[in-house]
Amino acid sequence: MSDNIELKTVGFDARFPQMNQTKHCFSAYLDYHKCINVKGEDFAPCKVFWRTYNSLCPSAWVEEWDTQRGMY
Repeated sequence: MSDNIELKTVGFDARFPQMNQTKHCFSAYLDYHKCINVKGEDFAPCKVFWRTYNSLCPSAWVEEWDTQRGMY
């Protein structure tokens, strides 16, 4: 296997101290999609939001949100 995947935990976000990370997860998901809509998928700073929601959010939630995004 030549793919080396480096896993990291998302850093501290002062907006969400000592609390459930659900809001942090959803905010990162929304911020990522806002970022790529404005700047495009190749804009490197958008990757920070992607890594954050990819690390914090359960994949079932992301799949559901992706489905819901297509409805509206």
